[in-house]
Amino acid sequence: MNLHESKDLATESGINKTMPVLFIGHGSPMNAIQDNKFTRKLNDWGKMVSPRPKAVLVISAHWLSHGTRLMFTEKPETLYDFGGFPAELYQIHYPAPGAPDQALQTKNAIKSIQVTEDAKRGLDHGAWTILRHLFPDASIPVYQLSIDYNAPVRYHYDLGKELSVLRNRDILIIGSGNIVHNLYQVDFDDLAAPFAWALEFNETVKTALHHGDHEKLINYQNLSTSASLAVPTPDHYIPMIFTLGLAKSSENPIILFEEIQNASISMLSFQIG
Repeated sequence: MNLHESKDLATESGINKTMPVLFIGHGSPMNAIQDNKFTRKLNDWGKMVSPRPKAVLVISAHWLSHGTRLMFTEKPETLYDFGGFPAELYQIHYPAPGAPDQALQTKNAIKSIQVTEDAKRGLDHGAWTILRHLFPDASIPVYQLSIDYNAPVRYHYDLGKELSVLRNRDILIIGSGNIVHNLYQVDFDDLAAPFAWALEFNETVKTALHHGDHEKLINYQNLSTSASLAVPTPDHYIPMIFTLGLAKSSENPIILFEEIQNASISMLSFQIG
């Protein structure tokens, strides 16, 4: 099947189309207030997404927890979970409503584990910095699912499989992280040339994505000699693995954007479906 063709599927909502899935390399929080190639791409995609989501579920690298937690907050705050940035960034507010109804659907879809409800959690910057470009009017309800940092990578892939049913309920699922993310070697010059190891790992991941080789991507430590530099910790990598679990066997990712920012952060972003 051509990857650009629509995938028709009868859904519970009555719309004969499966919602796509996104993985977004969110990069620096500064992207929230910048007008660049990346943010313009997000804005363009948000205008084209079809069907219009009833809610957005974000799996962000910036919500790490013991066990799996699910946001039931009705009016989530905008969290400024970073430091040392310009005052302008701390003045941004993304006032999207929460999505407790969709959160309950999500909890009920998960059969393999116990999920903890969280009615106070706000939107971290892995969510709102990209959503304000995708959906600037903040009218679509948003909720988040945490990353269980004690669980293996495969756990999140399998959890994605369980939640694939949400794609038939007009819920847009976004994994927000970075395939290459090494802040120990980041260069704050926006024009810094990418490290060779960052480029190499990024290309290796793209090849595995093209071939649908999810096993290699789950076992990323063996994927490349540059894996330990590209993924020193798995928090930003896991959201990508989660999105792959949501894919049907006939679906391969379509690259939406790619760039290495600050020498050591991959902005590779793709759509499934």
